[in-house]
Amino acid sequence: MMDTLTCAGPELDRTVPALLVKVGHYPQHHGGLGVVRTLARAGVPVYAMVEDRYTPVALSRYLAGRFVHPTSGLEPPEHLVSALLAIGRAIGRPAVAVPTDDEAAVLLAEHADRLAGSFLLPPVRAGLPRRLANKAGMYRICRQYGVPTPRSCAPPDRAALLELCRDWGYPLVLKNLEAYTRLRAPVVGHTTLVRDEDELRAVVPRDGEISVLAQEYLPPESSQDWTTHLYCGAGGAVRVVFTGRKLRCWPPESGIASRAVAERDEQLARLAAGLCRALGYSGAADLDWRLDLRDGRFKLVDFNPRTGAQFRAFENLRGVDVVRAMHLDLTGRRVEAAGQLTSRTFVVGQLDLPSALDWARVHRRLPPAVLPHRGIERSWLHADDPLPAAAEAVRFTGLVARRLAGAMCSRAGRS
Repeated sequence: MMDTLTCAGPELDRTVPALLVKVGHYPQHHGGLGVVRTLARAGVPVYAMVEDRYTPVALSRYLAGRFVHPTSGLEPPEHLVSALLAIGRAIGRPAVAVPTDDEAAVLLAEHADRLAGSFLLPPVRAGLPRRLANKAGMYRICRQYGVPTPRSCAPPDRAALLELCRDWGYPLVLKNLEAYTRLRAPVVGHTTLVRDEDELRAVVPRDGEISVLAQEYLPPESSQDWTTHLYCGAGGAVRVVFTGRKLRCWPPESGIASRAVAERDEQLARLAAGLCRALGYSGAADLDWRLDLRDGRFKLVDFNPRTGAQFRAFENLRGVDVVRAMHLDLTGRRVEAAGQLTSRTFVVGQLDLPSALDWARVHRRLPPAVLPHRGIERSWLHADDPLPAAAEAVRFTGLVARRLAGAMCSRAGRS
């Protein structure tokens, strides 16, 4: 059931708890479960904000306590800050706040002064996470600091988007532009590939103002998906930086990693660390890159100013991942430098099979198997903590059933 490869962990301060902070409705999130497990296994009490008492993370045996507080991202910031302060009072002592979405990272940074009495937070400049989470803002930052990135543009309305796409040509990638707006007025459900104008018109059917980024498409036959996961201390001091490859995603070419491997690339590590130092960024970060095989350059496609969903693919030889590095740093403990473990494969169970089938369809052969020397880190199924995987299986099955029923009703309506 479980074949994880991990190291003995560092000595974390067990008197300082942690809180998983979420804004928005996404109960089936394996990254949050990874946060709970990695800290609790090191003896840290971990609490979580959850949508309901039966979300997978709420059922983890490693969770010290859950706070049922569903949010949509439509609430005024004052409401969200007040809820966090109430949770802080219930915990009873300052806790390390670990955001797992861009909105939570923005909220914590922009209201750090009010939250500082209840939570330990990285000393990041208040407006920086919002700039980085904004796709157009990130593009401008890349241009400013000389970091390669695909050509991008944020047209103000649908007419300008159509004109841009006719000028650039298809296919193109569409992304919701910024934190909070993607929850309040999303243009696309997720990162979306449009191959022609008919697809674009179907995806963006209404005229008027839009909050979307159009980005140059780097096709899989001439590029590779890479990722960097970092934790930076005060002033952009890089404590840990990991690199790896996303082998498959779901949905294909635009979704979350369903299978990733730890693979060290020093050039990419220096590129990511250098950008964070130049920005003075502090906190956890998940950066997505495409290696453009046509010119050999890594190109930044997303900067997520928070913990990434697949962060558990990466540890160093001291057993430190980005979340443990955050806890060590914010509690005044040293983050020991050590080499990256490269014998790890990260698998998101329920998404791995459909992504493998799609990979086989595209490449007309079976996907490569995990190498014998590699350990598998599973996002959901762990023998010592089985209930979250069972809860996720129930929710995933229900989601698939609802979508199939919806598709059948749609076809019946057209017949």
